[in-house]
Amino acid sequence: MIINLGSKNEVKISAVKELVKDYPFLKDAKVLAVQTLSKVSDQPKSLEETILGAMNRARNIFINCDYSIGIEDGLMAVPSTKTGYMNVCVCVIYDGRNYHMGLSPAFEYPPKVTRLVFKESLEIDDAVHKAGITKNPDIGSHEGMIGLLTNGRLVRKDYTKQAIMMALIQLENRELY
Repeated sequence: MIINLGSKNEVKISAVKELVKDYPFLKDAKVLAVQTLSKVSDQPKSLEETILGAMNRARNIFINCDYSIGIEDGLMAVPSTKTGYMNVCVCVIYDGRNYHMGLSPAFEYPPKVTRLVFKESLEIDDAVHKAGITKNPDIGSHEGMIGLLTNGRLVRKDYTKQAIMMALIQLENRELY
């Protein structure tokens, strides 16, 4: 079995490779990382755009495989939060006919970061770095902002795994969907 992943981000690759081992129907799968475009903004600013980016990634790389996976992080509007927005990770698994979607939990960035994303059109890594919260200009390829904000209790790889697990519910329980 071949699974194409629409990313070269090591965090996403590790998340998928580690997680498939926990699923009997996927445990022998070979995961191939394939660079592809999301065809949305570099920093999605709505749930709809984030979902579309994950769907585009999955669809674009469905070539010579059994499943393809698109993973996209982005902001979504959430009423009554300090900034009006929270980050969410979307995983879309495509089987050539149907999309199977899962979302991670959501969390809010510090207000300074969210302001920079919207006012200066920065990606999260750049906004966090410019805000002086981290010296790592590529935090999203490491522990992620979630790792920094939780003091390492939840790192980006594990956060991403949660979205993947939610999408796998539909594949593992096909008879219910």
